[in-house]
Amino acid sequence: MPVHEGLALYAAAVEAGTLGLPLLEVGTYCGRSTILLADAARAAGVSALTVDHHRGSEEQQPGWEYHDPSVVDAEVGLMDTLPTFRRTLRRAGLEPHVVALVGRSPQIAAVWGGPLGLVFIDGGHTDEHAHGDYEGWAPHLAEGGLLVIHDVFPDPADGGQAPYRVYRRALASGAFSEVSETDSLRVLRRTGTGS
Repeated sequence: MPVHEGLALYAAAVEAGTLGLPLLEVGTYCGRSTILLADAARAAGVSALTVDHHRGSEEQQPGWEYHDPSVVDAEVGLMDTLPTFRRTLRRAGLEPHVVALVGRSPQIAAVWGGPLGLVFIDGGHTDEHAHGDYEGWAPHLAEGGLLVIHDVFPDPADGGQAPYRVYRRALASGAFSEVSETDSLRVLRRTGTGS
């Protein structure tokens, strides 16, 4: 995530923290964006929640553009970003402010019961995963809460289209209004019911 998008995410997290509710991220990877949410959560006295199975998204698998062999567990032969994520949090001094929910997003969303002040969608970028993240977590977003979507590219030449379709779906639902746009990062506010 470029710095200016990170700063926009941080600003959204600080604002959402004023609701006094947890801030949730879908798609942890190694924890760079988690640090931003955790710092905002710390300042607001709430928790940052981060959801990831830690086996990597489609584009992070062997043979793909964003594959990093340093995060492959040699024993099982699969990606495992959880140890790197934990080290990231420890180095940042933010472990006490983060709850790591390790598993598949739809399964965790199905058992989650509380309201959220922010939902940041930055997990898998297929239609199945992006829409699943939205369907699972947007209903938990409190009135006035912020829905943040990363990698929104209106032009297919710039990137995948699943996050863009989720963004358009959220606006079309009538439950969200746009707050800001910073390159591929969109911030929407829940202004109505539905999703």
